[in-house]
Amino acid sequence: MSPESSAGPAPATADLAAPPRWSPPGRTTALLTITGILVVGQMYIVLPLLDPMARSFSASPGSVTWMATGFGLAYATGFLLAGPLSDRYGPRQVIVLGLLATTVTTLAVPLAPNLAVGCALRAVQGFVAASFAPAAFSAIATSLAPERRTLALTCVTSGFLAAAVLVQVASQTLESLAGWRAAFLVFAPLMAVAAAAARWVLAADAGDGAATVRSAFAAMPRLLATPQLLLLYGATSTLLGGFVALYTAVSLSGPSSVAGDDGALLWLRAGALPAMVAVPLLTGVLGRVPGRVRLPAALALAALAALAASALGGSALALGAVLLLLVAGIAIGAPALVEAIGAVGGAARGTAVALYACAMFIGASLGPQLANSLADLGFASTVRAVAAVFAAGAVLSVAAFRR
Repeated sequence: MSPESSAGPAPATADLAAPPRWSPPGRTTALLTITGILVVGQMYIVLPLLDPMARSFSASPGSVTWMATGFGLAYATGFLLAGPLSDRYGPRQVIVLGLLATTVTTLAVPLAPNLAVGCALRAVQGFVAASFAPAAFSAIATSLAPERRTLALTCVTSGFLAAAVLVQVASQTLESLAGWRAAFLVFAPLMAVAAAAARWVLAADAGDGAATVRSAFAAMPRLLATPQLLLLYGATSTLLGGFVALYTAVSLSGPSSVAGDDGALLWLRAGALPAMVAVPLLTGVLGRVPGRVRLPAALALAALAALAASALGGSALALGAVLLLLVAGIAIGAPALVEAIGAVGGAARGTAVALYACAMFIGASLGPQLANSLADLGFASTVRAVAAVFAAGAVLSVAAFRR
């Protein structure tokens, strides 16, 4: 009897009984978290660079805010395509190719000869960078064992939020050492390394060849016609909108205690990190608070913190403490929004969450323009406007839950 025939039907039976081949949870979670910081942080990388980039391009710092806005709008648009592409071709392929494309576009930004070209390159960079987050969520859902997914999601989403602080600190440090171009030239090869690591760590793809971009877009009109979702998307846009507006205001019209002081600005940005670490550790406690209470309370906390920042802006220490509370409010509110939107989205949860990400980064892209338009009024006036943005988000969230 040949070896082939002696095997008989046993392998088929063994295959049916064998568990799925999961990715290693520790390496996968660490990879997606670190890569998320690198990629999502590109949204914020220019905020500490407004003055040196303005000098390089012979432009005003206010006009350089379009480098953030262009990235953010393209990033938000890219989310709508990245989710369906991940479903069709598999998350590993989308992550690897997206990271390679982001590497190339990140290297191209410091080569821009003027501001217009720089804004265009940043838009392309934002569009291709958007491939990562939806594919990362898909990778967690399909390549990690079910009992490992909650921790992985918490780590990755916390990394997305932490990127706002970590990459600003890294960007400012690199600029002080070697000029603003160094920030892009350092981050680009790190993303290439992440692409190679993703190819090695993530499980092989099993994409759905029948899935199409058209089918995903077909669900969007119904979702956008749902009043509760529209209110939640409106609240979503205020989260990063207010956050980015405030940090842009620190660079454009910061209080005298920090304006022009690179050391004070560095510590002010880094001072929010404890909130990024503490909130994920408190996930179990916060999860016991109903979303209808947790979300408005988080946005109200951010609004009150912004109001306090407008009153206490003369002291760098007091401003740092207030910003810590503001960031904590944002870190608490973001997961509550994802939960609420996913629940309302039902069978179209994936598309509903993609629209959430789109709304969040539309807000983030408009934040710099809000700060720029109010810069002449001074830091305190700008921050009061930021407080009003967060308060509007709290009102929208209350209205959404009442429905």
